[in-house]
Amino acid sequence: MKFRFSLYGFLKNQTYFEPFLILAFREKGLSFFQIGLLIGFREVCVNLFEVPSGVVADLYGRRRAMIFSFAAYIVSFLIFGYAASLAALFAAMLAFALGEAFRSGTHKAMIFEWLREQGREGERTRFYGFTRSWSKMGSALAVLISSAYIFSGASYSDVFLLAVVPYFFGIVNFFGYPASLDGERGKGAGMATVFSHLKSALRHTFLLPPLRRIVGESMGFEGTYKVAKDYIQPVIKQAALGLAVLAAWEEHQRVAVLVGGVYFALHLLSSVASRGGYRLSEAAGSEERAARLIWAGALALYAALAFGLWKGYLPLVIAAFIGLAVAQNIWRPILISRIDAQGSPEAGATVLSIEAQAKSFFAMLLAPAVGFAVDRLGLVPVAVAGLLVALPFTLRGFLRAEEKIREAAHQP
Repeated sequence: MKFRFSLYGFLKNQTYFEPFLILAFREKGLSFFQIGLLIGFREVCVNLFEVPSGVVADLYGRRRAMIFSFAAYIVSFLIFGYAASLAALFAAMLAFALGEAFRSGTHKAMIFEWLREQGREGERTRFYGFTRSWSKMGSALAVLISSAYIFSGASYSDVFLLAVVPYFFGIVNFFGYPASLDGERGKGAGMATVFSHLKSALRHTFLLPPLRRIVGESMGFEGTYKVAKDYIQPVIKQAALGLAVLAAWEEHQRVAVLVGGVYFALHLLSSVASRGGYRLSEAAGSEERAARLIWAGALALYAALAFGLWKGYLPLVIAAFIGLAVAQNIWRPILISRIDAQGSPEAGATVLSIEAQAKSFFAMLLAPAVGFAVDRLGLVPVAVAGLLVALPFTLRGFLRAEEKIREAAHQP
């Protein structure tokens, strides 16, 4: 199953449009505010479907939920590729959000269920980090393919259509998953059972202080990163147009080469970070301490990003974006392991879907606001948003650590 789990991540990340998403929307004539609205709409839809999708996955079969997810993604890619109006792009985002909602949380729950079946719960961070590293290697390959496609003369929108083929093979891969990962409990469950299961999972998530705190951290870290990460694309485009060494090529070729190089490095480093994230937990002594260190690192990176954007130091800006990607890929396996350690096996997919919904809700609020500010003030607000989120979480984490030290010192 390690191979199939890794293959899932590898195929899932054949999202050839990802390095050019903002540029594709700009090519279609959208402002940054309209792009923010699209992203916000996607997160609204994810919020509407996220928790119910996790409940359905727990009760009716996780493999079916994943197959539906990938089918919805394929529909969205086709609409994105051919869309010529803002309304069509909103329809594509709706289909994409359905795919996101039915996928997020569900596959992680399948991995953790399999680890429990094998008696390997202690390997959560290491095993999930390994499969996530294959996702990032898939992303690195996808960057090379999409950059070569753009370099050959294709439009930014054309790369959406390329993703249909790997996602079809992703559906084929799910048919090799064992039925035991579906969850036998839910066969024949009615809607009353669905809502009872959802209510139980929500109560478990928000009444248990450690789990509530972890979900809150996910909202801040993941929600902000989700909004900020794609703003590296206009920075790379600006840098590409200013490089004399690429002057012999046309604009789209220069952008393709530099985007390809930056994103390839970003995904390779992210792959290494995902696979080795457990080492930070071991070195720090616990996953809680590792999370505090990552928050401090994110704060420093957002500060570097703000300084680089303010002064126009594009290499520093690109390096800061890459650093944030690496930090997020160390953070994610640790976060998921922390959630699984606090949650219950019966509501695994539902609790993870609640976490994904929480970060989507935050991104939904943040994306249009950042887009509006970027249209008027340039890219600096992207970094400022990150600083405003990272600072309180970093301070809170270290204050909690000091409180625990004082409490331990007063114990007999």
